[in-house]
Parts: sequence; C-alpha cells; structure tokens
Amino acid sequence: MAEHRAMQRSALLDAARTLLSEGGTEALTFPALAERTGLARSSVYEYFRSRGAVVEELCAVDFPVWAAEVELAMTEAPTAAEKIEAYVRRQLDLVRDRRHRAVAAISASELDRGAREKIRAAHGGLVGLVVDALSDLGHEEPRLAAMLLQGVVDAAVRRIELGVAEEPEKIADAAVALALRGVTGY
Repeated sequence: MAEHRAMQRSALLDAARTLLSEGGTEALTFPALAERTGLARSSVYEYFRSRGAVVEELCAVDFPVWAAEVELAMTEAPTAAEKIEAYVRRQLDLVRDRRHRAVAAISASELDRGAREKIRAAHGGLVGLVVDALSDLGHEEPRLAAMLLQGVVDAAVRRIELGVAEEPEKIADAAVALALRGVTGY
C-alpha cells in the first residue's frame, strides 16, 4: 500500500511538472492533475491540500537537484569569472530541459505564504552558490550582487520561456555579458 501511494504521489508530481512547464502556475489545477494521472479529483486532495502544497513539495524535490547541477558546473570552472558564467549558463540550459522547466515556471505571486517562503529559501540557497565567486572578483557587497545576478538570470529565463525572436544561446550570451561586464561592456 505504501509503495502504491508513493507511486501515485510521484505520478502527481510528474504531472504537476508537466502542467507547470506547459502552462505555468495557472495550469496547475487539481482537475488537471486528476486528468493527467487518472485519479479522481478527491484522490488528489488525499495527497495535497492545495496547489501551494504541490509546489512546496516540488521545491523540496526539484530545487536541490537544480542547485546541485548548477554547483557542479561551477565547481568545474577554474576561475571566478568562469564560475559566474557557469552559474548563468547552467541555469539557462536547465530551463530547456523538461525535467527542470517546472522549477522555472513556478510563479510565487500566485501561491500562499508557505509556498512563497519555500521558493524564497530555495532561491536563497541557489544565490549562495555564487557569493564566493563574486567576492573573489572584488565585489564589496557580494550577497547583494548575487541577488541582482539571479535577477538577470530570472529575466533571461522568462525571455527564453516566452519564445521570443532571439535564440536561447543569444539570450544566455547577453546574460553572461551583463553579469561579467555590466551594461557598459555589453
């Protein structure tokens, strides 16, 4: 029985990832989850009390994987500047990977306070990865610079998700140039 419940919970989370990556937070509804998994809507409520609860669990499961992949890319980079480039590029690469698109699609503004706190904490952990590299480059306020850098990454993610005229690689190049050289060196 426990194994069956774990499989259903996993199926619900996978369906949630698909819904988020296809249509953003507004696409994540209990009727849609029920339809995608073949469960009754009432069964979905046995696993999650709200959309926020689904997102909280996705954050708990998916953000650490996302962060580990970013951290690995940064570890493989030899210089501080290359670590920052890896931080930006790996996140933008992950957006194009279906396994990770749901992380980028989560919109905190549409969720309850608990879910927003989980997202904020997960982003804080991600931002923490780049603080040392920014400090090594001489930033006086590396934590602030890291948060602003993540804002650049988030804007690039949204641009990629919109499917605008620029190729994702061109968006990544622009985000890296902005991160490393600022607006005057672009």
